[in-house]
Amino acid sequence: MPWTTLVRRCQLPGAKSNEGKAMQITVVGLDISKHVFQIHAVDEAGTVVVQKRLRRSELLRFFKQLDPCLIGIEACGTSHYWARELVGLGHQVKLMPPSYVKAYVRGNKNDAADAEAICEAVTRPTMRFVPIKGIEQQAVLVMHRVRSVLVRQRTMMANALRGHMAEFGIIAPQGLKAVRELGELLEDPRLCVPGAARATLRTLISQMAELETGIRDIEKRLVAWHRSDETSRRLATIPGVGPITASAIAATVSDATQFKSGREFAAWLGLVPRQKASGMKNVLSGITKRGDKYIRRLLISGAVAIVRYSRAKPSPERAWVNGLLERRPAKVAAVALANKTARIAWALMVRKEPYQFGAAQPA
Repeated sequence: MPWTTLVRRCQLPGAKSNEGKAMQITVVGLDISKHVFQIHAVDEAGTVVVQKRLRRSELLRFFKQLDPCLIGIEACGTSHYWARELVGLGHQVKLMPPSYVKAYVRGNKNDAADAEAICEAVTRPTMRFVPIKGIEQQAVLVMHRVRSVLVRQRTMMANALRGHMAEFGIIAPQGLKAVRELGELLEDPRLCVPGAARATLRTLISQMAELETGIRDIEKRLVAWHRSDETSRRLATIPGVGPITASAIAATVSDATQFKSGREFAAWLGLVPRQKASGMKNVLSGITKRGDKYIRRLLISGAVAIVRYSRAKPSPERAWVNGLLERRPAKVAAVALANKTARIAWALMVRKEPYQFGAAQPA
């Protein structure tokens, strides 16, 4: 069935063709930014009807004048907000990965060319779309993003404290616990640390304490949300997946059925080998690192913990990991385990059942 039969027509008031007839709009490509938005609209025959630049205050007023139609938007910053607003006006909105839309850009890159490419890409039957996130989902993801920023800042300050105190001959082993001990050592009057340096480093330590408090508060809210969400609780039954990772996956993937298999879900997370094939020659290299790097990092971190624990305490549940460790380095085994964990997570979200050791593995 052609795509033109799947969408309802919409009419732009005042728009007329050369014959004086009102022109019908079926598809709109919308290139969004912070203040300026580009519109590219076509009719059922693919003829360009409107090419227009709008300010932020004019955008919703423009689409309120139209009957429901198909609107394509690149999945980027603020795209989910605008998608919800346009859906509220009765339009059908589809979000697409920018990397997939890029292939349809012709000539030089500018707002008009991008809007035209979006309008063309949204009608392709093989195009992959991004589900629109709700307000609740984005609220959870905001907590994850802010926590990630605070953790990164804490790491920066811990490294700075180590470096500065090493200049006075004071060092400590790796780990945040050792960094906290550095703060206690700073108050030791027997250390040869000038007063000006002590005062400055105290500022650094106090900032780290504030970051610690902020991280703990966010983690408490994430755990509370995790306990209230059925999907997140189900994902946490997987070995190596805790409340942080489970809530991140549950909030990011609203509909797991959009992926055909667990293998496709793992590929979306960038946990599969990069392929270079030509003719009969097929070369596999490192993982692609595509998709959501935050979830990928959480899965690999959990897998690294399991790999370390498996070496210390082997068990039947970790036989697969131990067998892999006999053939591959620990980091390679951790990434492979993260890939397997992603496939299991997809199966649990689709089947709506908790993890069971020994159950049939997803494809």
